[in-house]
Amino acid sequence: MKRVFVTRLLPGPALEVLREKCEVEVNEEDRVLTKREIIEGVRGKDGLLCLLTDRIDAEVMDAGAPTLKVISNYAVGFDNIDVPEATRRGIAVTNTPGVLTETTADLTWALLMAVARRIVEADKFVRRGDWKGWAPSLFLGRDVYGKTLGIVGLGRIGKAVARRAAGFEMKVLYFDVKRDEKAEKELGVRFVSLEELLRESDFVSIHVPLTKETWHLIGEKELRLMKPTAFLVNVARGPIVDEAALIRALREHWIAGAALDVYEREPYVPPELIQLENTVLLPHLGSASVETRERMAMMAVENLLAVLESRIPPNLVNPEVAPVLGLKPA
Repeated sequence: MKRVFVTRLLPGPALEVLREKCEVEVNEEDRVLTKREIIEGVRGKDGLLCLLTDRIDAEVMDAGAPTLKVISNYAVGFDNIDVPEATRRGIAVTNTPGVLTETTADLTWALLMAVARRIVEADKFVRRGDWKGWAPSLFLGRDVYGKTLGIVGLGRIGKAVARRAAGFEMKVLYFDVKRDEKAEKELGVRFVSLEELLRESDFVSIHVPLTKETWHLIGEKELRLMKPTAFLVNVARGPIVDEAALIRALREHWIAGAALDVYEREPYVPPELIQLENTVLLPHLGSASVETRERMAMMAVENLLAVLESRIPPNLVNPEVAPVLGLKPA
């Protein structure tokens, strides 16, 4: 049987499916493994099923050599893996796209509405016993209906967020590296420059992958372009936003607020950010529904098994390794 290392327990039946076909070693503790533990775990293994919290670089791949054939990432993003290095070594890298689109779009809207209507602040206020009765100026927020939504990155999740905006009769602007005229017709969205989007939007929602080009895409210059009444929502990756600049923008009220599911140095969240009242902060819950996380686990297992059975997996990040590994169409 092929040998596999799984860096974290997964929800649902996926691990049992994997155990039926492979010898499986799993981290049974509910914590992120250290790099040294991952290195020890991957030795002599044919497959690695990892999380976005696991940094998989050349040193880890060295430990897996010469048997390691596949790295199956339990996430849609794969910036935690050195894909060029894996490709150079003939190791397949897979991810779990599509399955979490609608769930992440739902969370985007939960964050957007929570920060606009000051839901978290008001909840704390009630729980403390501070509420003494209705008042005309108590926790005044901002309307969502009829406002302008700016979507940075019109991929799967960006489109799903745009579809939901129709129910609020919002004007939707988008910026992407590539214009999508088909989506413009289908969704009624308008392509603009990033600068115009930031200047015109009441809500700016980020949905781009983390790359060298998108690192600190939103910094001081960009935040200063936004309206003082506007809100920033980020459910993509933390380093896309310059956190230090964002803290200053929130403190000095360049913008009205921010709702974040991701951070620059997860799981570290700057105390300065935590202390600010005009924020909603979540612990990276974008895909955190029972249904979605179980489907992600099954997809990650299916990807891994496909490679170990010499089949092209459904979600291969580096297709150029297929002939090297002798992978055939399913």
